Amino acid sequence: MPKSSNPLTQKSGMSTNIILTVVVVVVAVLVIGGVLLFSGGGPGGGGGDDRVSADVLRKPESNTLSEAPGDKVTVVEFLDYQCPACQQYYTALTKQVEADYQGRIDFVVRNFPLDMHPLARPAAQAAEAAALQGKFKEMYHALYDNWQSWAMTPDGSGYASDVPAARAKFEEFARQIGLDMARFAQDYDSQAVKDRIEQDIEDGEAAGVSGTPTIFVNGQKWEPTSQTYQELSQEFRTKLDQELAR
Repeated sequence: MPKSSNPLTQKSGMSTNIILTVVVVVVAVLVIGGVLLFSGGGPGGGGGDDRVSADVLRKPESNTLSEAPGDKVTVVEFLDYQCPACQQYYTALTKQVEADYQGRIDFVVRNFPLDMHPLARPAAQAAEAAALQGKFKEMYHALYDNWQSWAMTPDGSGYASDVPAARAKFEEFARQIGLDMARFAQDYDSQAVKDRIEQDIEDGEAAGVSGTPTIFVNGQKWEPTSQTYQELSQEFRTKLDQELAR
């Protein structure tokens, strides 16, 4: 997660308690030498000119939001579904990029649930269970479009942690996108789904991921310098356009 002093971390309606929580976490990470979003970590932090091999960033079974012939530009995002920074990136950047660059880039999504978010892993299980029925994209959008309804407590004072309540919401999303509910329930708890999440985490760690969201463009961590979401979106699109023009 990025520094709370940056405008990109601010979310409309987010409580003071949550902001203070983020500040405490950031300070702790700084003390232990962690890497953050706009200081060389988080989304695209670190790595310099080093590129991560394609077989680490993307597996044959990895979920995609967009695919393009030739694989000229591949974007890989490691995310945590309960992470507020990931949800903000989705709203301000990736959702529209997915639509605008559909069929022009490969956009790959990998799981990287953080221990600080109690519902991140259950949400990843829902996404992977939907993927086994060919509807990953629909569940991915449902989780982020309805993020407040399951990721935060009803009063907005903190992260939700009620797993049964969250699962009920995920089942609601599953019905809405037309999944076979019996199969969804079975896959949600399956070892195959858990193994896919663990593989993503393992690959993320091998790629140097330490926070979410972390984005790679053609194997290189993307290091944004923007101070507003509008600038961030333009910066990312400029990067994609440069890669497409090569």
